[in-house]
Formats: sequence, structure tokens, C-alpha cells
Amino acid sequence: MSETIVVIEDDHQIRRVVEGYLRQAGYRVLSATDGTTGLALVQQEKPDLLVLDLMLPGLSGWEICRRLRASQDPQLAQLYILMLTARVDETDRVVGLELGADDYVIKPFSPRELVARVRAALRRLHAARELGDVRPLEAGDLRLDPIYRTVTLAGRPIDLTATEFELLHHLMRYPGRPFTRAELLDATQDDGLGDVAYERTIDVHIKNIRRKLGDSPRNSRYIETVHGVGYRFVPQPSRSEAPDSP
Repeated sequence: MSETIVVIEDDHQIRRVVEGYLRQAGYRVLSATDGTTGLALVQQEKPDLLVLDLMLPGLSGWEICRRLRASQDPQLAQLYILMLTARVDETDRVVGLELGADDYVIKPFSPRELVARVRAALRRLHAARELGDVRPLEAGDLRLDPIYRTVTLAGRPIDLTATEFELLHHLMRYPGRPFTRAELLDATQDDGLGDVAYERTIDVHIKNIRRKLGDSPRNSRYIETVHGVGYRFVPQPSRSEAPDSP
């Protein structure tokens, strides 16, 4: 059975083109023209991926994103969200990412680029579940389980978006190694479509991860900024490796 994608877009022409290209790529595509109907459709269908416009009648794309990330249903809370946003609204893109969107495509966009990003995202998600490194990773009180796609900090669940999870997983697999933003973008998108604008999304995702882990850029226990390069995960012993307290 093909993956299901929900498209929430009020512009008839854009929606028609997106639907057509995604269906041609073999996906089952459902769509809505306003935020309220779209959110209900997502909650009912629990799709594999959501293509979400920010400016919508009814509920905005920002509000839809916020509600999904706050959902008690893991399928909705961890749903991969690809935003559609106008080129001039850089602040909108940052806000959308901070609310939990995984990636964005700037209008006007190439439909082929959109399909490539969707395909790469779904391929990445499937590979992580089926072919990826299934060994749980630990660093201090932080634990990441690739099979169940869970992250806990001192036993407390940490809710990450799909892209945030992939970023943290990639960094934790290579503790101490600095990665450039381009390398991290390649590791989380795998589509060869990255450019400087898209590399900047890495900064927002890292900011979100740090916030959820209770870190700050100047005093981060887990993810350090490597000036002039990018980011690295701070090497540290797992709880099982830590020396016993006297």
C-alpha cells in the first residue's frame, strides 16, 4: 500500500499541481483547503507526511503544527511536516520550524523539488525503522532508541520532531566529531537539494533540541557550537559507564 500524504493548501492552482505530482510519484494524496478541515483530516487519516501551507483560512499552519506536536497520539506528534512558505517571509519559516515543522519549501517552488523532498523524507523514515543502526545510544542521562524512536532524559520522555530526532541520532552516533551545517543537512534530508538558505534550518532545529534538553548555546551539556564549522555532540559516559559515587 502506498504512503498517504495530506496536503493543506488553500490556493487552488498550487494544490492541484502538488496533488498531481505526488500522485504521479505513486502516493495516496488527500487534501483540504482550510486549516480546520485539514487538521481533522490529519487526525482521522494519520498520514505518513503532511504538506502544510502557513497562511490558511480557519486555523493557520502555525496553529496546526502546534496542535499536532502537542498531541498525545505519537503518530500525530511525530508526523513529518513539510511547510510551504513564501520566499519573503523568513521570519515565518523560523517560527514554523520552532513550532515543530521538519522542513520547508519556498514559494514559488519546483514541484519536482517538492516530490524529491517528500521522497527523501519518507525513505529516511523507513530506513531508520528497518535498516538503520538499532542500538540504543546513551550519553549521561540522555538515551535515544532508534527502533522505538524515543528519547528520554533522566527517564523523562523528550518529544522531538522527525528531523530533530534524526539530527540528534546522527550527532550521538559520532560523539566529538564536528559536522558542518551542510553535512547535517545531507544526513537529515539525503536529497542533494540543500543550499545556504536550507542550511540555516539546522540552526533552528539545534535550538529546538537544546531547548527540549534544557540546554543553552553558551552552556550546553550535549550539543556544542563549533565556531566556523557547525556542531558536535559532547562526548560523555553513559550512566552505566559513569564511576560510582563515593
